[in-house]
Amino acid sequence: MDVRAALLRMRRSGLLPVAFGGLVASAGAQQFRISELAGADTDSLRGLAVRTGNGLGGKTLALGRPYAVTDYGSSRAISHEYDAAVAGEGLRSVLAVPVVVHRQVRGVLYGALRQPYALGDRPLAAAIDAARDLEQALAVRDEARRLLASCQAPVAADPRAWEEVREAHAELRALAARIPEVRLRQELLAACARLASAAAPSSSSPARPPLVQLTPRELDVLASVAAGATNAAAAARLRLRPETVKSYLRSAMRKLGAHTRLEAVTTARRTGLLP
Repeated sequence: MDVRAALLRMRRSGLLPVAFGGLVASAGAQQFRISELAGADTDSLRGLAVRTGNGLGGKTLALGRPYAVTDYGSSRAISHEYDAAVAGEGLRSVLAVPVVVHRQVRGVLYGALRQPYALGDRPLAAAIDAARDLEQALAVRDEARRLLASCQAPVAADPRAWEEVREAHAELRALAARIPEVRLRQELLAACARLASAAAPSSSSPARPPLVQLTPRELDVLASVAAGATNAAAAARLRLRPETVKSYLRSAMRKLGAHTRLEAVTTARRTGLLP
């Protein structure tokens, strides 16, 4: 999920006809820009830089808590640096909720009405639910990028170092399946393929496609097994049923001509399917 998807979810609740928001550019940044609008009639808010402590969103950014005002222009609970932009869109009742990942505010989502009505628990809950989904997506993306960086670092000729890479490889494949952002998912899977081919005994020769072709899920399961996971642990990591993991593993073993899990992993490594 991205910011726009979160805003569209807020609008689909039927309680917040206008939604907008954005993410901070980097951890600890003192401002964010409103990058996405949903249900807006004008572009008066697009690209607006909201500084910490200023206005409703700046207050939310500074304190990490949701806030709402019944009439933005006349509210005494906030400062009024952005009144012109808000009035340009004709907004009156506005709420703001923080997007918090690892105890850091990463952005703010707003929901608004064009009438001065008190925003109750239901609109606030709809905004908070959308923010929670966005938080989870950002956390997964952060973890994927961390693992990607660790895998791309030079690895010493130390078996223990390669075991760490293999564990990261398995986690990367599991995370990739959960990432809706197509470009990042492709980047992760490409990195996994490079790791696998680099570890193959024939890595000094020009790269060639593996002779055996496994499906993405067969490869996910085999990567988890290669990292030492039991079927139950692989199922939990991949969010599959244990029976489904067994089925994928049997299929991979058959394609690899292997009779045991260890033989399947060894063959997959030798052919460049796994690191």
